[in-house]
Amino acid sequence: MIASVYRLRGDNSFKEVLDKGSLVQAESFGIAFVKREDTDVPRFGFVVSTKVSKEAVQRNRIKRALSEAVRFMTADIKKGYDVVFLAKQKAAQTPTDRLMNEVREAIKKADLFI
Repeated sequence: MIASVYRLRGDNSFKEVLDKGSLVQAESFGIAFVKREDTDVPRFGFVVSTKVSKEAVQRNRIKRALSEAVRFMTADIKKGYDVVFLAKQKAAQTPTDRLMNEVREAIKKADLFI
């Protein structure tokens, strides 16, 4: 799990990222990101709806996999960004290690690495 300072909180924060942010698509998820007006640590949010899987166990597995992948990279990601991961239905059938690799590729594609 990522540290609490890296977590995006509140509906308004999520809505702002989804409304004003840019979108990058991966095979199992999309990433919406927006540059904030500060240089604080990047913050991350994860959305896995019941459309992805009806089972809470599956949704939580996906969130944990995405969160763990981000945790390894927090020091290498540019400061001042809010990032929201939006899981797709394909994520429910994707193995955890593959999800973690996709996170690295998608962040690279979004040009969020330092």
